[in-house]
Amino acid sequence: MTDPSCLGHRQRLRERFLHSGFGGFNDYEVVELVLTLAVPRSDVKQPAKALIARFGNLRGILDAPLEELQEVKGIGSVTPVALQVIRAAATLYLQQSAEDTEMLLEPDKISAFWRLRIGALSDEVFEVAYLDSSYRLLRDGVERLAEGTLDRATVYPRQVVEAALKRKAAALVLAHNHPNGHVQPSEQDKTLTRALVLAAETIHLNIVDHLIVSPDDVFSFRKAGLL
Repeated sequence: MTDPSCLGHRQRLRERFLHSGFGGFNDYEVVELVLTLAVPRSDVKQPAKALIARFGNLRGILDAPLEELQEVKGIGSVTPVALQVIRAAATLYLQQSAEDTEMLLEPDKISAFWRLRIGALSDEVFEVAYLDSSYRLLRDGVERLAEGTLDRATVYPRQVVEAALKRKAAALVLAHNHPNGHVQPSEQDKTLTRALVLAAETIHLNIVDHLIVSPDDVFSFRKAGLL
């Protein structure tokens, strides 16, 4: 049976959120409110505090692997899956929002999308966003072309060009992550970008930007004058 005081506490959290969003919430209270969506009856204050103690904040919790979440007392096996669903939904929201945005006008939106999507991955991946002639993201227009190791994901210019032709894209945004958290491009990153630009030019395809992301930061080749 659910403790009536627990139900009352949950209701008060929801009312506070409906009134002012997360304004005035402690970090653990944000997590607590999220956990109420996955845990219908139990008190989730202590698990929320334990998650904050271990992972630092909500982003750290949503980025954490399932196995590590399951190690936290009171979390169980279902809640970690629910947290990953919430994270995936947030990523999808950002992607679909970007489909209505001209990339050259709001570059921060696509940067935020990729920080959330791949910034916290433990291995390096290389992804492409396919844009139309108005520089808007095509529907379902993001594709992962390569997955690698801690410090490298191999992608080939021909692979990128063929994928763009298949999607009938007019322009591209390239992105990959640096699992070590340092987003400055390596010489290999610069060489690959130059090769991709040259390959794209042969079919009149424009590379709008190449982003290197971590959870906290992003490097833009365009902003740095390297494109």
